[in-house]
Amino acid sequence: MKEGSRVGRLKYPLYFSFPALAVFLLFFITPTLIGFYYSFTDWNINADRIQFTGLANYIELFKEPRLKTALINTLIFAAVVTLMQNFLGLGLALVLNEALKLRNVLRMIFFLPYVIAPIVIGYIFRAIYHPEHGIVNTLLSKVGLDFLVHDWLNDPKYALFSIIVTDLWRVAGFSMVVYLAGLQFIPKDLIESSSIDGAKYWQRFRSVVFPLLAPALTVNVLLSMIGSMKVFEMVMVLTEGGPGYTTEVFYTYIRGMFSTGLFGYATAVNVVLFVLVTLVGVPVLMAMKKREVEM
Repeated sequence: MKEGSRVGRLKYPLYFSFPALAVFLLFFITPTLIGFYYSFTDWNINADRIQFTGLANYIELFKEPRLKTALINTLIFAAVVTLMQNFLGLGLALVLNEALKLRNVLRMIFFLPYVIAPIVIGYIFRAIYHPEHGIVNTLLSKVGLDFLVHDWLNDPKYALFSIIVTDLWRVAGFSMVVYLAGLQFIPKDLIESSSIDGAKYWQRFRSVVFPLLAPALTVNVLLSMIGSMKVFEMVMVLTEGGPGYTTEVFYTYIRGMFSTGLFGYATAVNVVLFVLVTLVGVPVLMAMKKREVEM
């Protein structure tokens, strides 16, 4: 009797997870499975009846050159943002982890862009990048760098670069906070003992600090990679995928297909993005977790 009641007490906390699991099943798993099904149909705005078409949507989308452009832009955007976001976030965290008088104020300032809606940031930077009245071109002209003045959002050479810079300004503060949390858990005696042994700053960082930041690095890399591969609002507000399709990403392409009524085809593209994020994310997660174990 006592053994049974003990087992019951151990299992009791699991009941509290049922509401969360039910919500997750209803609002995530179920729509995902339905989406997988509709990606194999001819679901569109003009269809009187939805018919199963097998792999027709997938065969069609792999023939679409516009999707190839979206794939390349998405991968470029994700790679650059993931790398630079973590580089900037780690740099800010290391600086603001020092005993600076205004470090709390500076932390708040650098984190603030992350809590602002991407749409709002997009409209702000549209004004900043304006070719005639924008702050960027105005400052470049005033300091004598007129050769650097460009139409940042309408020139195919610089449009994607401008979006990347804007997104980095928005998300670098989030990575900074995660790295700061990781730095707080590093025992100070380890750093002090390495300093006593004669290790300089970069030697301490390479041999002590960076290895112990492995969990924070895993979180930041994974979140930044997944988030950047699913970018939508920033591109939509700044360029709408233009000029032409030079800044097209997966979600702007999906939005365009949904707006034309090709629901089944657009759902198939969304499934391809889901598979792509999984194929990239899972190996990265496994490699990063393995690094944590090794440390």
